[in-house]
Amino acid sequence: MRTQHTMRAISQDILGGPEVLKEVEVERPAPRPNEVLVRVRAAGVNPTDWKHRATGRFLGEPPFVLGWDVSGVVEATGVGVALFKPGDEVFGMLSYPFGHGAHAEYVTAPARTFASKPSNVDHTQAGALPLVSLTAWQALVETANVQPGQRVLIHAAAGGVGHVAVQIAKARGAYVIGTASAGKHEFLRRLGADELIDYRETDFATAVRDVDVVLDTIGGDYVHRSLETLREGGCLVTLVPKGSKELPVEAEKLGVRATEMLVDADHTGMRAIAELVETGRLRATIAGTFPLAEAAKAHALGETGRTTGKLVVVVD
Repeated sequence: MRTQHTMRAISQDILGGPEVLKEVEVERPAPRPNEVLVRVRAAGVNPTDWKHRATGRFLGEPPFVLGWDVSGVVEATGVGVALFKPGDEVFGMLSYPFGHGAHAEYVTAPARTFASKPSNVDHTQAGALPLVSLTAWQALVETANVQPGQRVLIHAAAGGVGHVAVQIAKARGAYVIGTASAGKHEFLRRLGADELIDYRETDFATAVRDVDVVLDTIGGDYVHRSLETLREGGCLVTLVPKGSKELPVEAEKLGVRATEMLVDADHTGMRAIAELVETGRLRATIAGTFPLAEAAKAHALGETGRTTGKLVVVVD
């Protein structure tokens, strides 16, 4: 029986397909010093969620509650929190990878994980943004330092990270080239993409040259083939880090830079993203919403690879 000290969450006891996910009753967390307790209203579902569900990836063996995206309302604050008070609407990304747990009714995290939720979007929209937006921001702005007029190639441009990256690159004044299937080209043009390549029909490595920045969301041979598209002094950022010692050596031979990265929680980055949302330069495309109890359906749909934009779990 549920009490004020418990909450619903989506957990798993074994690794496997979406069917291993189940709704459970667990103890409601309490905020420690410098932490806030957030009543989750919406939480994005990302490829990293189903990868961890199936393989354990960084987290090892279950049980665990997945989810890194959060939009919600501050329920309580721990000692020393000055940024927020109960009742404040916030959004943010829990520390990746070990701060997971957003697919639940409540979550605790350091206060500076969050920023104030933009008032011009609802929790579903805000809950879709943190992980993909921080990833794109940290890759394009903090790592590659995209400047006005630069040519930026974004792989899988219609995906969760990709469609946000297109908007962030355009907000920086870049000329954006995206790879995507032909059916998604019109969607990407509406987001501001300047040039599009149907990866099913055209080899981007021969079609694109003199790029300043490549954002790779795919990995595999895309990483090495993308190096050939860069101008001298250009930068490739891959979001599929393999720890390869060959990549920086290969990049150096070509006179370019290659960086592998994982996203991390960041208050300053979230505030920058909030500003882009508030000024109308950034918005997530929602591919589907699901109640918390149906998180497994969101995983199953996401794994088809056919969605455009983000999937979101909505918590009543």
